[in-house]
Amino acid sequence: MPLRHALSAVLLTAITSLAAHAQPAATLQVTLLGTGNPRPNMERFGPSILVEAGGQRLLIDAGRGAAQRLFAIGQREVLTGIDAVLLTHLHSDHTVGLPDVWLTPWIFGRARALPLIGPAGTADMARHLTQAYQWDIGTRTKDEGFPAEGVRFDAKDVTPGVVYDRDGLRVTAFAVDHGAFAAPALGYRVDFRGRSAVVSGDMRFDERIVEHAKGADVMVVEVISPEVEARRAQVQDPKALARILARHISPDQAGTLFTKVAPRLAVFTHIVPSPATAEDLVPVARKTYAGPLAVGYDLMTIVIGASVDVFPRRTLSDQ
Repeated sequence: MPLRHALSAVLLTAITSLAAHAQPAATLQVTLLGTGNPRPNMERFGPSILVEAGGQRLLIDAGRGAAQRLFAIGQREVLTGIDAVLLTHLHSDHTVGLPDVWLTPWIFGRARALPLIGPAGTADMARHLTQAYQWDIGTRTKDEGFPAEGVRFDAKDVTPGVVYDRDGLRVTAFAVDHGAFAAPALGYRVDFRGRSAVVSGDMRFDERIVEHAKGADVMVVEVISPEVEARRAQVQDPKALARILARHISPDQAGTLFTKVAPRLAVFTHIVPSPATAEDLVPVARKTYAGPLAVGYDLMTIVIGASVDVFPRRTLSDQ
């Protein structure tokens, strides 16, 4: 397996590859559906994370290819079985897959509204998407008899606090700093039966996340490699490069946060730029963090139970 699709070579030995890929009971399962960024990449789809616990499925962000990833791991059962979509912020790379995640399950028989949760502007976006696809919605409702409720968004704007709480699965939103022009932006903490995971969303270095992530089993944080991005952007405007670097977090800055939180596993996702590898990211992170660390790849699944187990999620084509 290529290194970019492998766990970091310095991963803790307690993390093992599971032979059986079914989710054990009373665990919290996190799958990185897409670990890329706005630039298209066939190996790293757009940012999107599937959370599964207690028979519930939540999707955090819906970047490019989210519906394809959901379909690949479970066909219509998973694609139509999302209980809520939570957006960290409204940048296009985190939302461009939303129409697919919304409309395709309806075509496959989803008959209930899709809850959509996110920062200010989320409900407005849902309303405009509904308007944009009105021809398709009207045609399929009349010609194919698809239920009107199944194509309805149940959208709401939220502020920091508990935004989802059902049957023991609780999601708490907290503010993150992704730059003044990207505000508001949110991170999410997911708790289920004593297990927990924190997803940063896009952010620059901000120690406020530490108080929300304390005690979390897994901490998933976006990352940018300034060195690789600078090489990639040699012919770009230096000011544009500086703006990109100012909105994201470097490996050593993330390492500082990981050290303060001390999760059972720290994970990098939303890799900027996509060609950045473990060799680019891990040594820099090791300047400030010595604990368990993994560089995320598409379809990496993390099962949080008595141990923290990591494996590549099987797709139907693998079975």
